[in-house]
Amino acid sequence: MAKINDAFPVLDVSIVLNGDISKISTEQLVKDKNVILVGVPGAFTPTCHVQHLPGYIENIDEFTQKGYSVIFMSVNDPFVMKAWEENSNSKEITMIADGNGQLAVALDLVMDGSAFSLGKRCQRFAMIIQNGEITTINTEDGPGLDKSSAESILQLI
Repeated sequence: MAKINDAFPVLDVSIVLNGDISKISTEQLVKDKNVILVGVPGAFTPTCHVQHLPGYIENIDEFTQKGYSVIFMSVNDPFVMKAWEENSNSKEITMIADGNGQLAVALDLVMDGSAFSLGKRCQRFAMIIQNGEITTINTEDGPGLDKSSAESILQLI
């Protein structure tokens, strides 16, 4: 698994920001910036859509005031992530479409959701990244949002 003080992996990803889909290097997303990266098993899944993302939307101003941008990633294609952004009105949050799971693999944060017909997905987590370096990783051990909620992460920054 990715560890504290590790450099964030550099690879190309698809992002959705303000309704636009583009390719970008993860280095551009994290270099010289403070970032909260939140990994979720799937856009529109009940916990992700109804509980996890809304907490970050509601607290986005506080993250911004503290100098952090918020990025959500999921093993979904860019069109699903765009629809999720539009449906949830989360325009101030960057969405990473990790369609092939390459970022989840690079972070060693893959979970097997086969029991729920999801296949290989991203484990639920929240990560604090400062200038390209991972400083905090809060992974959820099971269902729920004990460690990766917006409120939990705000207490750490």
